[in-house]
Amino acid sequence: MRSREYDLDFRDRAGRIRAWGIGLLAVATLQWTWCALLLLTPYSVDKEPDDRYPEECESRLLTDRGTANDGLRRGDWCQNERDWPEALAVLGLSVPVSVAGVALYTSGSMSVRMSAHAEAMRELDKYPDARNA
Repeated sequence: MRSREYDLDFRDRAGRIRAWGIGLLAVATLQWTWCALLLLTPYSVDKEPDDRYPEECESRLLTDRGTANDGLRRGDWCQNERDWPEALAVLGLSVPVSVAGVALYTSGSMSVRMSAHAEAMRELDKYPDARNA
């Protein structure tokens, strides 16, 4: 009976590890979504505090102009509102989070599957022993 209790405890720990992996993958998904929103959505910029007519800006990635960073020379208000380093930092932070999430999820899933396999093998080993006795 002790091995059954140990096996159930092992599966419970593996399930928690897998849940942590799923949680980290969810955080990485939120970071990817945030990066996509920063790069793909248009935005508006106030020229002054409480501006009644804010300037509309194109998305940083999908612009009709050559680059979204051209505004410095023309006095454009949009150039510094959404910087590339912020979006790339979010994207860069998502890499270790997603790698850790995949590692934890895979480890937890494989532990549960190997435990189930070992239990099935123990059950199968009982049958030939019962016939020989």
